[in-house]
Amino acid sequence: MKPIRVLVAKVGLDGHDRGAKIIATALRDAGMEVIYTGLRQSPEMVVQAALQEDVDAIGISILSGAHMTLFPKIYQLMQEKGLTNTLLTGGGIIPENDISALTKMGIGQLFTPGANTNDIATYIADWVAKNKK
Repeated sequence: MKPIRVLVAKVGLDGHDRGAKIIATALRDAGMEVIYTGLRQSPEMVVQAALQEDVDAIGISILSGAHMTLFPKIYQLMQEKGLTNTLLTGGGIIPENDISALTKMGIGQLFTPGANTNDIATYIADWVAKNKK
């Protein structure tokens, strides 16, 4: 069985990437192939990289407060480019009300600081097992 491929990205002007690097390492340790885009990616760059890398999931790290703009934009671009069977998940400093609103839009589970990295890896693996047959 081929390993799960996950694109981890930092979108916008948020320059804090320690959390994204920790997640990338944890997902690698869980046996996933991880592509890390680095800082200051646009939604278009993230979706293009996801297409080129043929990923199963996209994980976005947002600490800038722009989650209500960036997650919907990435999700919209994913739909337009045919990435309808790719998980969009992520985390950062996101208020509970915003998490609910984003989840209702179709975005996957979102994680806040302090989330257990094993839980994140398990969530991605379970989603891929259920949705990527």
